[in-house]
Amino acid sequence: MPETAEEISQQPEVRKELQRATGEKRRQKVKAQGRDKFWLVTYALVLLGCALLYLLLGSRLILLPQPIVDIAARILRGTALITLVLAIAQAASVYGLARVEDASTRFTLQRIMHLVVALLIALIAISIIFVNWYAALAALGVGSIIIALAVQTPMKSFIAWIYILVRQPYRVGDRIKIGDATGDVIDVGYLDTTLWEFGGQYISGDHPSGRLIKFPNEKVLDELVYNYSWPLFPYIWNEIKFQIAYQSDLKFVAETMQQIVEKELGEEMMKRIEVFRDLLARTPVDELEVRSRPRVIFRVDEVTWINAIVRYLVSPREAGSVKTRLIPKLLAALNAEPDKVMFPVGANR
Repeated sequence: MPETAEEISQQPEVRKELQRATGEKRRQKVKAQGRDKFWLVTYALVLLGCALLYLLLGSRLILLPQPIVDIAARILRGTALITLVLAIAQAASVYGLARVEDASTRFTLQRIMHLVVALLIALIAISIIFVNWYAALAALGVGSIIIALAVQTPMKSFIAWIYILVRQPYRVGDRIKIGDATGDVIDVGYLDTTLWEFGGQYISGDHPSGRLIKFPNEKVLDELVYNYSWPLFPYIWNEIKFQIAYQSDLKFVAETMQQIVEKELGEEMMKRIEVFRDLLARTPVDELEVRSRPRVIFRVDEVTWINAIVRYLVSPREAGSVKTRLIPKLLAALNAEPDKVMFPVGANR
């Protein structure tokens, strides 16, 4: 059965967008799975082991040269800190990120957390090698400057990755066009983005071509990005055009085409438009121009006939298949009334 506007507003991706505007928060119980519990217990045991060994070294029960004791103590402190960072990250993933309903946002936050964890572990490892924090920070700073100078282009792509996270021109799962590339985003890495191409050089329409497209993230700073996957309105307007003679019954043509398209598409898209209109009502955009039902318009052709165009809403991923289903049905209905619908010779037959 078609969804109502209220049911649509409860869908995860729609609710997420509405929560941004209203500030509404939803509580959700999250439980650790067996594997998560295993790692949390393991981290706790490692921390306990490090604490016991550290106390044992400090008790002088083990007779070792002082330089070795100092090195072992630093290693134990570093191991404990790294374990603590991993434990906090695991707990954040289980009890924090698991609450995020949107898969794309959850994927992005996981990436950010992995980066932060890697930087902290690197900092702790350097602090183990160097005796004091000042030397460790100095070494890390000098190393960062050298790396930044050596790899300026990757650094620009990394900065672009941060831009993608903040401004969200696209997310994992979105269908986009950037430059000459068109496809579904399947990965947004620290340095590059991966698309699953549709259409392209070897295939027409919206069918996946089977090829992957990778481009550096810095491209998003210089190119226009067309995103077809806004959660509140994940549809595009599509058209089917027929050429008919001037003597045709235009009222009959309009009613027939509109009825067939409405019957084929159903009511769910009409309901979805209500959510979109509710959002537009809060902006200066004139929501009255947004039509929720298929519309038939006529245009005078440059030669000797009229273009009958039916315009309707469709999901970008289904645009090709929907048009393929509609064309035979529309032609059959129009051809069934040759007295009311006259096609120019050779135009549509």
